Amino acid sequence: MTSSARTRWIFAGQLGPLFDDGGPMMIVEARSVFGRRPMHRAKAHLLLSAMRHRATELGDRVEYHRVERYSDVVGGGGRGSADRRDDLEVIDPTSWAARRFVRERGIHVLPSRGFVTSEKDFTVWADSRQGKRLLLEDFYRGVRERTGVLMRGDQPEGGRFNFDHDNRNPPPKNAAGLGLPDPWWPVEDEIDEEVRHDLDRWQSEGVVQLVGDDGPRRFAATAAEAERALADFVEVRLNDFGPFEDAMLSGDWTMSHSLLSAPMNLGLLDPLHAIETVEAEHAAGRAPLSSVEGFVRQIMGWRDYVWHLYWYLGEGYRTGNNALDARRPLPEKFRLLDAAAIRSNCLRETIDGMRRHGWAHHIQRLMVLGNWALQHGYDPVELNDWFVDMFVDGTPWVMPANVIGMSQHADGGLVATKPYVSGGAYIDRMSDFCGGCEFNPKVRLGENACPFTAGYWAFLDRVEPRIRHNHRMAQPLSGLRRLADREAVVDQERHRDSW
Repeated sequence: MTSSARTRWIFAGQLGPLFDDGGPMMIVEARSVFGRRPMHRAKAHLLLSAMRHRATELGDRVEYHRVERYSDVVGGGGRGSADRRDDLEVIDPTSWAARRFVRERGIHVLPSRGFVTSEKDFTVWADSRQGKRLLLEDFYRGVRERTGVLMRGDQPEGGRFNFDHDNRNPPPKNAAGLGLPDPWWPVEDEIDEEVRHDLDRWQSEGVVQLVGDDGPRRFAATAAEAERALADFVEVRLNDFGPFEDAMLSGDWTMSHSLLSAPMNLGLLDPLHAIETVEAEHAAGRAPLSSVEGFVRQIMGWRDYVWHLYWYLGEGYRTGNNALDARRPLPEKFRLLDAAAIRSNCLRETIDGMRRHGWAHHIQRLMVLGNWALQHGYDPVELNDWFVDMFVDGTPWVMPANVIGMSQHADGGLVATKPYVSGGAYIDRMSDFCGGCEFNPKVRLGENACPFTAGYWAFLDRVEPRIRHNHRMAQPLSGLRRLADREAVVDQERHRDSW
């Protein structure tokens, strides 16, 4: 059967024009996907809205099925299954489980799309390392050189590949926000209304468990909306993105971030198109190189990198790594996004933002949520799945390298050379969270001891035997050994029940 005679089954990460070659299409809305674990309502809403909007755009070209399970449409596993459809093709899906599902049914598979580089290219690069670490910076430089993005001949634009050092400004002092206009927001329509009604019904029937607020949809659900969001970012926030990409303010949940990760992970926005758009802004003299390079690095570098690591490291990477022996279950305050029960400002603001929007920017994820989880030894698999379920841009492929590797150091250093852990001083420098907090980031012992500052030393005490050979941790461990009140701090944090 030729490709033109096949019906292309597209998944929730393949909803944009990049995945459409003009033939017949199929979308399957399987309710069981939303009932596997508790899911943020904003994420469930966005997924359903995006699928139903895409079906409306495709019109007569699409089969749209609302079923309990995928197998209700495509049949059981095994090539001899009587109910198996033999007229389907797929662009390789975005999770191990989905890829296994389509292959078990003999569905014709096309190469994956939606990334700057191919899986084959990454495998060739990774295999050529001959035992060297698969460093992001090396991968990113190689992609820049091959694509010519932000390059002048064989040299990087501005003489450097990485302007990260220029992009670490704290927020303006005494500012409630960056002073930028609100981002462009999509306008909900009758499809969103139908989605909201269905989610209410599913929840009342006990079919799904939804967490978080039922706020207005804030993220693009169509390719046209994604283009509007990209244009708004370029016009309003790109210039400030670089300097303040690591900054946090309690009164500004979006800061200068693009909010494009969710539509990009839905396949609504071609990442190379987004890169070329911001590159053109710099070429025209309308955007500083540090901001443009920071944006390019997040997409062409980090996004492609974690996608490829998901496949290259294997399906067992998520569950087979726990180098720091972290076993504690995720607390209910996290699982229910119960910000009211949290006393420390940074955690409360971050969890509350997640409750309201299903989103937080990368420093909140890494240096507040991830830092806290690392210090307290939360189970990395449980944390990984929580990140997948609670964030609108959470996908099975995007989180393992981010959470298991970079955030929790559970892989022992495959992704990050040292644990991303810090005390309250970092949060104090990069945010306004500490100013009105009842805890003092400079205090590690006593009633007003900062849970992050004290937790930092308690963490080092707990994992010292496992990280003492890491040369990048030599200085922190030396400080731990000189800590006069080490035992008291560790005992205090062992018995802390309120944070």
